[in-house]
Amino acid sequence: MKSLIKLIGMFLLAAIATFLALQSAFATTIHENLPDLYIKAVNPGYTVDGKSNVGEMIEIARKDSDSSNISLAGATVGYTNSSGNYTVLYEFPENSWMSGETLLLRLASSPDSELANVLYTKTIAFKAALDLKRGEEVLDSVCWTSKDGCYKEFKSASPTTLVRNPETNEFEHLTEYEPVFNEKNYFIETTDEGYGAVSQCKGLVFSEILSYYDTLKSEQFIEFHNTNSEQILMDGCMIKYKNKSYSLTGIIKPDAYYVYYPTDFSLTKNPTNSNTLELIDADGSIIDKLVYPNGQRKATSYCFIGYDASGEEIWKTTYAPTPGEPNNYQEFKTCEAGKVINKETGNCVKVTSVSEKICGAGQYLNILTGRCKKYDTATTKTCKEGYYLNPDTNRCRKIKQNTGADYSLTPETYEEKSSFVALYAILGVLAVGLIYIIYEFRHQILKLFRKVFRRAH
Repeated sequence: MKSLIKLIGMFLLAAIATFLALQSAFATTIHENLPDLYIKAVNPGYTVDGKSNVGEMIEIARKDSDSSNISLAGATVGYTNSSGNYTVLYEFPENSWMSGETLLLRLASSPDSELANVLYTKTIAFKAALDLKRGEEVLDSVCWTSKDGCYKEFKSASPTTLVRNPETNEFEHLTEYEPVFNEKNYFIETTDEGYGAVSQCKGLVFSEILSYYDTLKSEQFIEFHNTNSEQILMDGCMIKYKNKSYSLTGIIKPDAYYVYYPTDFSLTKNPTNSNTLELIDADGSIIDKLVYPNGQRKATSYCFIGYDASGEEIWKTTYAPTPGEPNNYQEFKTCEAGKVINKETGNCVKVTSVSEKICGAGQYLNILTGRCKKYDTATTKTCKEGYYLNPDTNRCRKIKQNTGADYSLTPETYEEKSSFVALYAILGVLAVGLIYIIYEFRHQILKLFRKVFRRAH
């Protein structure tokens, strides 16, 4: 009996050892499949208690947890929305490094933006695919579109965070997750001996630009918006245009606007190709980009007015520039008194009333344009007062003035025939069907009639 118990015990110990070995090998395999940098968690942000973009973040982790620093030069984080458009959220500068186990990126307008190593300015969509790249090489990716092997999409009604399970290497939606933030996990190397400037302008974004000045170049301006809940010191930050950088200075209050009037350079009024401006932080990182396209017009500015359903920024030309204030989108110019906008051309035209206008002798009223025109030399016919000459038929037609009382509309009465046509069609179908049934079952019907006839006699 003791030998049997001993044998069973040895068998159980061997089974447990084999299981642990397999589990360790499986975990090692999963770990080996991870790239040096990988996506650990992502949250597209939600509206909670009236606050938008709550929780939006991207957490990046490293496979090896040793103390050596990992270069982020050439690395980018971007996503593809449901429409197939790719957006770069952040491009790491050449001299940037990751020193900790994780790196936290947040949306600049998020309420938790101060708890981030890096800020980006374009929000993530609820249906998208996220990529972590180094150059053209995709280091890691994850998608949430509920199809094509992707995880289920995010739902605004039930906020979750998509988090990688370290045991299975698969992602899962978690209702409770707190990413790791340590400000020392990321730095920009500025000298060979140490680490210098730190980020100062995170949360600053482009908001509006006026390039097509009316008379003087000094009318041109570039507007920034502080999306943070704290003021921003711009000293050390720069604006980059056509491969040259220009220093910024001053303080922007929370949720306020700052207008930069360029003096050392001028913007192209209406570029043939799109022109790009970059906002550079004091640590050398790019925190926002603005591309203004061809099609700029006089007395207009190009401004940010919000996001579309896929999370893409919406920029439009407005006839109501608002330097230093929230943007105001006005599609058409403001016309002077006595004129209205022609929406087809965008031009202001005089207000005319065809019904009240009477032309002088030798002229006729063009009812299409509302203008008086001289008769052709070949036309000798003139019409009496209250009539106009139709130049196409050379006949006088009465000028009708419908005030709504003199010529009230009287609806015409007529017999509705469509219903009768439909009824006849239905009856026709029924008749054809009845004929087919009688023909198909004619023998059975004949027998039935004979049987009934015999009983009757």
